[in-house]
Amino acid sequence: MARNEYTARIVTAIGAITRRVEERGEPLFHGGEAPLPQKGEVIAILRGLQEVIYPGYFGDQGLYREYLHGHLGDQLYALSRRLEGEVCRALAADCGRRREGAVPQPGLHAGEVVTAFLERLPDVMDLIAADVGAAYEGDPAATCLEEVILAYPGVKAVFTYRIANLLCRLGVPLVPRIMTEFAHNETGVDIHPGATIGREFFIDHGTGVVVGETTVIGDRVKLYQGVTLGALSFPRDARGGLVRGTKRHPTLEDDVIVYAGATILGGDTVVGRGSVIGGNVWLTTSVPAGSKVTLSRDQIAYEISSREPEGAR
Repeated sequence: MARNEYTARIVTAIGAITRRVEERGEPLFHGGEAPLPQKGEVIAILRGLQEVIYPGYFGDQGLYREYLHGHLGDQLYALSRRLEGEVCRALAADCGRRREGAVPQPGLHAGEVVTAFLERLPDVMDLIAADVGAAYEGDPAATCLEEVILAYPGVKAVFTYRIANLLCRLGVPLVPRIMTEFAHNETGVDIHPGATIGREFFIDHGTGVVVGETTVIGDRVKLYQGVTLGALSFPRDARGGLVRGTKRHPTLEDDVIVYAGATILGGDTVVGRGSVIGGNVWLTTSVPAGSKVTLSRDQIAYEISSREPEGAR
């Protein structure tokens, strides 16, 4: 085929593609009147926060404590301005999509959100430190805290969740999901930023863990690889649309351990304090405190203990 014939076909195909985009509109086309958050910038902000929360581990090396105040202050100020820009974009884009309940001045509200974020960040840093400690204490293979912080995918995923969850609780759309999906891609751990997770949370190995949006997890909970905390079938309204905003995912009370490959589903499912869920268990009903749920050859076996759950405090 002659070159000019290829060219003619390419021109025709380009015309068909552009017409289809113009005709289709949403969801594949987003208008320029409300720019979306920039994924690369959101990820860069997350990495900057990692440098601030773990000074000396990431970013600049060889930091001295007497210079930390000025160094971290400069970093945080710059990050706050960048975060404000992305929050403003997210609020403006979300307002354009929802129409109702819109924030009238996204720029002003973004400043308020970022201020509140910085005010609450010290408490989140305490949670992150407790998570790191839980990872070190919970894994005999960990040789030092440096190894846990630098190398453990579960620790990285939980760190990202803590930052994203704070933004989520402050009402920021889009940005928290960009952060947690970045961590999902990097670590294989999928934690929705809307989940509620207590102190000293540890995901060992990490790969394939899923924690749904309305999951509630207590303190000192440990998950192994391949665990799913998910939903049962989704209810629909009279028009066939998904019913949103309901409790769809399970609750794990304090001191629960869930071993590899276990699946726990449903908003009404509660795993009682100090329970142990064995590997590959499929659980859709609640179990009381102190339970051990394991797979036998042809059924789930429940061993209910009335003693104080091991490790509870």
